[in-house]
Amino acid sequence: MNVDVAKNLHEVIGNLPKGVELVAISKYHPCEYIEAVYAEGQRRFGESHEQELKQKVEQLPKDIQWHFIGHLQTNKVKYIAPYISMIEAVDSLKLLKEINKQAAKHDRVIKVLLELHIAEEETKYGLTIEDCRALLEEGTWRELDHVKICGLMMMASNTDNQKQIAAEFDTAKQFFDEIKNQYFSKEKDFKERSWGMSHDYKIAVEHGSTMVRVGTTIFGPRVY
Repeated sequence: MNVDVAKNLHEVIGNLPKGVELVAISKYHPCEYIEAVYAEGQRRFGESHEQELKQKVEQLPKDIQWHFIGHLQTNKVKYIAPYISMIEAVDSLKLLKEINKQAAKHDRVIKVLLELHIAEEETKYGLTIEDCRALLEEGTWRELDHVKICGLMMMASNTDNQKQIAAEFDTAKQFFDEIKNQYFSKEKDFKERSWGMSHDYKIAVEHGSTMVRVGTTIFGPRVY
């Protein structure tokens, strides 16, 4: 192992305020790296490919909480429904319904985050604030007993402009507060604001994040 992942992990954790959770993004990294970080107490890991995730689930400790962090096609939900802890990138009612359907088959409730698209890049997935508001207002989500909406996820623009990044995080936080008050005021589980990655997590925790997704800073460059 060429990377001191334990040292890197503790450096990241040391930068997180109390109450901010770390999801260690382990996609494309070998199981030995995950085991080394697991041995230091880390339990939340993020993956974005269902086949790679399945292999890791079979090989690694059962108390790991797996987060699916990439764009998820509806036809792939059935493969991860038996064991996924949280799906962080729900960007349509169609996907929400499919997660509910597959979770029901396993008598599970799967936690999800609604993905916002605030960044400038057109390539990023996610709901606009208007679309997210419309989805919640429409109300079908209330009938889905096997999914639990626990908050929002977003990615800031890929830019060196820290003021822009901070402003995008602030926009997401303001929208979170709005919908928490309007739709989830009695839902104690609606609390997660998942933003901040290796390059911007230090900004994110100053601008409302409760959950950061850090990979490269812990594990080093990905092995594709």
